[in-house]
Parts: sequence; structure tokens; C-alpha cells
Amino acid sequence: MTDFLQVGHQTIPVSEIIPRLTRYKMLPQLLREMIIDEAIASVSCTPEEKATAKERFYEQNQLTDETARRAWCERNCITPEELEDLAVRLLKIEKFQQATWGHQVESLFLERKEQLDRVSYSLIRTRDAGLAQELYYRLEEGEQTFAELAREYSQGVEAQKGGLIGPMPLTMTHPAIAQILSTSQPGQLCPPVRIEEWIVIVRLEKLFSAQLDRRLRRRLLDELFQNWLFEQLDRLTQTPHLPIA
Repeated sequence: MTDFLQVGHQTIPVSEIIPRLTRYKMLPQLLREMIIDEAIASVSCTPEEKATAKERFYEQNQLTDETARRAWCERNCITPEELEDLAVRLLKIEKFQQATWGHQVESLFLERKEQLDRVSYSLIRTRDAGLAQELYYRLEEGEQTFAELAREYSQGVEAQKGGLIGPMPLTMTHPAIAQILSTSQPGQLCPPVRIEEWIVIVRLEKLFSAQLDRRLRRRLLDELFQNWLFEQLDRLTQTPHLPIA
């Protein structure tokens, strides 16, 4: 039985592997993968599901021919059989996530919908209250476009794009601007308002309402999974008998 690991010109005794994983801060990743393996041990997949999982993995990683797959295996120090196991493992993780948290996704979506919605809006900001009021009147009368006035008068980086910002999550905007946008209709011009040292004019351009599609469902499932995994890892690393430096 081999009691050492050969890496290039280095010969590493098995007894040094754990200390090295600790030193390189890689032990948590090993523990993470072990927790996952234990969780998905009882998950089964049909031959058809396995075949589909492998094809999807190959396509996502641009491994569409045998030559590419062999080169990928060599780079990652695994066998072709282990590559297939890796693809199926990802499918098992997905099935575990769905079986464990699938029933929670809709309620989480409804709870987080405001954070998931995105907006695009136009902004002009200046420190001159009189100028802000004048620009607002020009916009109301249609004398000039928002983009023209933003490029000429706005004093932030948004001027470079004619005042247009986004699409971006509503929660990433300044809280005061988010409040204005959340109560506006697309195309609605809001009067000048002071926000900190600025006088701003805001117009909601478009609201991108989040939809619980397949992509978002996967994102929320993965979030629940990662939170659970963090808790499991944290509990494990707090165990007194675990040799973590």
C-alpha cells in the first residue's frame, strides 16, 4: 500500500496530508465535500438521468469530444470514469436540494421578491437647488430629453450614459431613491428631492418584476443548500475532536 503522495518532485507522507490541507486552508473544502457525499449517498438516478447529466456537464464545460475530455481529465488528475461520476454527482446534489427544500422555494421567493425585482431609471443630480428646479420644468415641458440634460448637468458618473442607471436590483439603489422608485410608474418624473448633499431628479424607466422561472428556482435552491452546508460545516469544525489548527 502506498503511504505517500507524489507531487512533481515532492514526496509527501500520508501523515503530512492533513497538516498540509490545514496549512493551505483547504481542509474546510474537503470537509464540505464529505458532508455533501454523505447527504447524497442515498440519492438514486436512472440510467437516462445519468446520461443526460453527463451530456449537460460536457456541454457546459465544452467537453464535446473525447480529446477534450481526456485533456480535461489530465489537467484535473482524474480518470474518465471519475469524470462521469462527477457529472452524476452534480445531478444527485440537485435532486437532494429539490427533495429537501423544494417545498420552501415559493415562500422564499414571495418573501424576497422585492429584493429580486430589478429597475432601470434615469437620474440627474446637482448641488444647485435652483438648477434642479429649472431642469425639472424643462423636462415637464418636453423642451429637452432627460438624456440631454443629464449629460450636460448631472454631476455624477451617470452623466456619461445620459443619466440612465441599471437594470439593477432595487435594493442596490440608495434607500431614498428606492423608496421613490417603488412608488412610481414607468415614465413617471419625480420632482427634485434632497438626498444628502444632492438635489436629485429621478424617473423610473422600467420595472423588471422577478419571475419564479427555472433559473431563479435553481438559484434559490442553491442558496438554501449553501446555507445548510455552512451550518453543517460550522458545526463540524466546532467539534473538539476535529484536528483543525
